[in-house]
Amino acid sequence: MSGSPRPASDAGALRRALSPHAAIARYASRFDPVTDPRVRRLLVAELVVVLLVTFGLSGAYAVLDLVSALLAPADLADQTAALNVSRSEHTWLDLAYQALGVLRLLAWALLPLVLLAHSGIRARGLGLVWDRPGRQVAWALALTAVIGVPGLALYLGAVAAGVNLQVAASGLGETWWRPVVLVLSAAGNGAAEEILVVGYLLVRLRQLGLPPWLALAASALLRGSYHLYQGFGGGLGNLAMGVVFALWWMRTRRLWPLVLAHTLLDVIAFLGYAALAPHVSWL
Repeated sequence: MSGSPRPASDAGALRRALSPHAAIARYASRFDPVTDPRVRRLLVAELVVVLLVTFGLSGAYAVLDLVSALLAPADLADQTAALNVSRSEHTWLDLAYQALGVLRLLAWALLPLVLLAHSGIRARGLGLVWDRPGRQVAWALALTAVIGVPGLALYLGAVAAGVNLQVAASGLGETWWRPVVLVLSAAGNGAAEEILVVGYLLVRLRQLGLPPWLALAASALLRGSYHLYQGFGGGLGNLAMGVVFALWWMRTRRLWPLVLAHTLLDVIAFLGYAALAPHVSWL
């Protein structure tokens, strides 16, 4: 896309790409607010329903999970939040459960694309454009590093401080299909969260006339909310990730680097935990 920042070896390139001033200015120039009162009401209703059946409801559950953990006799750091858990002792049935979980994430990723298409905004307008793949992959790797290293440090620090649960990133048994399911789950998370929480949400909030800074905050707060089941560190870390990813999209309107970066972060977490947890004590 013309005007998109180019990856460079120096850290300054990424800082420029995430410049709040430039991001807000570019975002504000796109997707004019809707003025028709009827259409605005429909957009509000659509947004509420989408959030209630996807990550908004997940955020509410996560808040309750955190309250439950705080009320438990054990300290937060002595409790575990398990991801990708086994659903059945029968291997074939467990695989079927995991496949349905991936299918649900795929549906969450496609839902906003269908809704936006009905209002004249196609996937390309949302930033799902696969041109110059080398550049997009380079930016994805840069974003992965920016989020991943500080994120791991924050998680370990939060657990040590007693404000976060220990996160078991894979609760699946050792089966031939475990790596495949974990990679597909990571890809599903990346697609669903970035398409819905960044692309779709920011477009609709802009169409509703919400000031750019509030739209940015709403996207980041939503991302942080549905990670609160991990504890305060998980919520804060993902809120920071939400700010970075939303600024990136506002600045570039490129969604693939976010999807790829999120997928890579989850692949590293899921497969890394499955491989290392039996051998190290700090995971």
